[in-house]
This record gives sequence, structure tokens and C-alpha cells, in this order.
Amino acid sequence: MFRVLVALLISLPFPALLPAQSDAGSQLEFQVSAAQAWTDTGLDLQSGDVVKISASSSIAADKHTDSSAPVCSPAGLTNSAAQSNLPLPSAPAGALIARLHVQDASPILVGNGTDLHVADPSHLFLGMNAAGTASCQGSITVKVQKTSGSTSTNLTRGAQLKSQLSNAMGVFMSGQFGLKPEASGNNAASSAVHSGGNTAAVEPLSLSEQPLERDLRKDLDSLPRRVNDQFSHLGDMVNFVIIGSQKDMQAAMEASSWHVADTSNTTAVFNAVMQAYDSKDYLAMPMSILYLFGRKQDFGYEMAEPIAMVASRHHFRIWKAPFTWKGQEVWVGAGTHDIGFAKDQRNNSVTHKIDPSVDGERDNIGRSIQKANKVKSMAYYLPSDPVREAKNATGDSYHSDGRLLVIFLQ
Repeated sequence: MFRVLVALLISLPFPALLPAQSDAGSQLEFQVSAAQAWTDTGLDLQSGDVVKISASSSIAADKHTDSSAPVCSPAGLTNSAAQSNLPLPSAPAGALIARLHVQDASPILVGNGTDLHVADPSHLFLGMNAAGTASCQGSITVKVQKTSGSTSTNLTRGAQLKSQLSNAMGVFMSGQFGLKPEASGNNAASSAVHSGGNTAAVEPLSLSEQPLERDLRKDLDSLPRRVNDQFSHLGDMVNFVIIGSQKDMQAAMEASSWHVADTSNTTAVFNAVMQAYDSKDYLAMPMSILYLFGRKQDFGYEMAEPIAMVASRHHFRIWKAPFTWKGQEVWVGAGTHDIGFAKDQRNNSVTHKIDPSVDGERDNIGRSIQKANKVKSMAYYLPSDPVREAKNATGDSYHSDGRLLVIFLQ
């Protein structure tokens, strides 16, 4: 099915040019200090974008009166000793750094300025290379301007698809055989951005320190730990819970860029063809039916790069629980990350291979909703009989710390 779909997409007579976009956005200005670990620029970046960043001290040298503390400089503090606890230990303390909201990436040294050439969709954050309070006075004034890469190259739809398929192959080779895709630029290990430095770290979850209420813990302990297929084979583990109305849950998914999965292969082919003719990307690959509480999932959601959806996608299934919490609906989910293909142990057919560290997808789901500002609070909860090691319904092994991520919606 997947190979047929890819071949079908490639063979379609796509329109000659991508929809026109503005060549450059307006210049944005930010004040960056150590008082806030990361400053969100609000910039969502796409493949091919170029981000020009320039920075200066907020306090002029001739107006600096406090001799006990140097002026904060985007280049960092001169003669500062290397510190292993800094976000970017290889850079001077206090230097301007950037971070992209990309999995398994690390901070980038910006200094007085740099141009970032974006390879994969991401989100820009700015920060000061400091652990806690910076030993300098003032802040850093940063100017940011984004130029859309699509208008500078006039990419054809076919060229875009070729690039997307190349990215999909890189994901597939990494997940299937442990091979890292080659990348150009100074940092060959990075596919998110090419610059003079490294790439960005993952946004941490903002977790509540308050324990869950006793009655809620009791309800969570009563939940099934794993879902099953139509043959009653146990599969993916239940690894997150969302508390909120169906309307709020669906709004949170939409705001977090999760797409509702198609329900059949026939629907998928039709939708892929129609969206390809409309010069759009197909992001709703079908999802198999699994069961919890004796019924199939109420909703299936997925997130992936265009075309890479065939080989790799973040996805989850979610069921409405048979109980409520303080009048709010409770949604029980099982999320995994597809990273390649494997043999289905039930029938020897081809199916998706999952990342065995399923806690990563659990946290990715929470992180995406947090980034969309739809989270009231979040907390981990270790149930009385946690799942640590298991296999899904198709035979893939996975492991976990056993905790549920409990998400209360705004």
C-alpha cells in the first residue's frame, strides 16, 4: 500500500510552481537576558527559509557605570572559563545562542550575528548561554528577519516532492538499519539547520509538582495498561491521559498540528490524489484499528513531515474513558513513533516499525500541546502495575518507565 501510494504521488502531473509567498517578513526585535531560559520568537520556519540574526549589547559602553559587572555582549564574556553546565558548553558564557524546536537537536551559537539556512520545519527560540543568573549587566538586543526560501528558488512541485522523499528515505534508513543520512554544511549530523554551529534541544515539559488527587489516581489505576487488536493480541501501552471536553481536546490537537488519520486505504489514496492535484501535502495516512474498553479508537491523530509520513510519523489513538473527572471527560491514549518498516509477526506482511523507546512519543504529545498553549497543567503518574517491557500486536518490542503523562487542558 505504502509503495503504491508513493509511486502514485510521484507520477501525478503536479502544477508547475508552488503557491506564491512573500519574499521576506518584517524585521523583529527581541530583548534576551538570562532571566528567561529561552525567548520564543513566534517564528515557525519551513524548509528553505533563511533567518538573518544580528545582535548588540543593550547598554552602550560609555553608559556602563557598574564596573563590578561587565556589559552583556552577544559574543559572550571575554576570558570566561569553559563551563560544562552551560546550554552550549563550547561557547563563551553569556553569548547569544539559538534553539530550534526539533527533536534531538542542540543549541546554536549566534554571537554577534549569523544566517541560519533551515532544512526542516522548526521553530526559533533565542537565549543567553548562561546557567541561572548571568554575570553581566543588561541584556542583548536581537534583530531577526526571515526570508522564505520557496520564492528565492521557484521550486517546482516535483522538486519539492524529490526533497521530501529524500528526507523520508533518511528517516527510513536511520530507523530501519541505524544508518545516519548524510547532510551538508558544517554540521553533517544536523538535518534541521545548516549554520556555523549545532542544532537545537528539545523543549522540556512544564510539569506540576502537585500530586494528583487520590480519587483520580484510583481511576488511573483502574485503566487497562495496554490496547489490543481485533484478535485480542495485546499491543501498545496506554501512556497518556487528557482531561477536558471533546471540543477542547479536538481544538488542542488542531492547534498542535496533529492531523486526523484517514480510516481506510481507499480513502487515503483518493485524498492523496486530490491533494496532490491541489498542490498540497498529504498528511493523513491511514491508521489501523486497535481496541480499548472493548471498542475501537474514537480518534486517531498523526504528525509527520510531508511524504516522510509513508516511512515515519508520530501518531496516537485515543479513547473516551468510561468515567469523568470533576465533570470533565477523560481521554485515554496510546502513542508511538513509526521509524521504518518491519514484518508483521501475525501474517508476515509489511507494517510500520516503532521506536522502542515509547516514552519519547508520550512526551512529544505533551510537548506539542504545551507549545500550542493548550495545557493547564501536566504531571507524570506511575500506576500500580506499570508496563516496563512488552511487544505490540505486530511483534515489535518496546520499553518504558511505565509512567502516564496526565494532561489537564485549558
